[in-house]
Amino acid sequence: MDTDLPSDLPSDLRAGLDRAAQGISRHALGRRSAAISQAYRSGQGSAQAIQSADDALAYALARLPATFAAASSVLAALKEAAPDFAPRTFLDVGAGPGTACWAAVGCFPGLTALHLVDDNVHLRLLALRLLSGGAVGTLRDATYRQGDVGQLIDALAAADLTIASYVVGELPAARLLDYADALWSKTAGILVVIEPGTPAGFARVRSLRSHLVGRHAHVVAPCPHDHECPLAGGDWCHFSQRLNRSRDHGRVKGAALSFEDEKFSYVALSRVALGVPRRDRVLASPRVTKALVTTKLCTPDGVAMDVASRRDADTYRERKRWRWGDAVSREADGRANP
Repeated sequence: MDTDLPSDLPSDLRAGLDRAAQGISRHALGRRSAAISQAYRSGQGSAQAIQSADDALAYALARLPATFAAASSVLAALKEAAPDFAPRTFLDVGAGPGTACWAAVGCFPGLTALHLVDDNVHLRLLALRLLSGGAVGTLRDATYRQGDVGQLIDALAAADLTIASYVVGELPAARLLDYADALWSKTAGILVVIEPGTPAGFARVRSLRSHLVGRHAHVVAPCPHDHECPLAGGDWCHFSQRLNRSRDHGRVKGAALSFEDEKFSYVALSRVALGVPRRDRVLASPRVTKALVTTKLCTPDGVAMDVASRRDADTYRERKRWRWGDAVSREADGRANP
């Protein structure tokens, strides 16, 4: 995705995290963060991995910047693909520390009602603390219900924009399609699902996408079609967003680099066909040589390799500007405009 997207944390969210971490050892938080990461890798969900306020804070300092960057990137792609979409209500299912809520408000300032739900009491308390310091009144007025999401979701009203970010992977595989139906039932407009950009994360997104398209959902992004995913073998669809690391972020993660690249898979599904041109999607960074630019694209006709020769100077120059994750339009003569 475009690295110029607003992937850095909003100043009021960053200030809230700074206040929450005041006086707490970053080395201790780093140890907690490492233990939480290990718990997730071993298959535990947030209820088992995050069992205290300090656990919730360690998780937020280590992971919130990256998941915020991914959510901001996805919502920017959604906004580009559906420029007339103007949601008023927002529902975050499996909200954790409220990350996607902040990204949604940044991308869709017309939101007037934010509703969050999660089963982890410590993440909920941290999220409310952060939201209370939001510069926008909509953030401060957000509601956050804590409890079994499977039970709570039935009582929730459908929202214009519903999001499930980095949560589907915590479910048993047998519950995936039931969960997809539950999410869809609470979507009045568009549903966004984001998962880690791993083969397993993509497989979950792919299954959910296929299931809901079978229930008359329409794909808004990243796919330029509603057909079955054309990727085969060990290939998987994922994207990357670069973010800057703050000093605390780097210290808690034990990282030396000043940045990291968050890889993610996602799908945005609409209740109605939007009637806007569907553009091809760049599936990997173009390979640039002195003679050619070769780009892997997802198109309505399947996966295609676009090759631009330096002999066609204008097309070659255009293709060099393409970036992984871009939506691009190819003209009939083979020329394209990003």
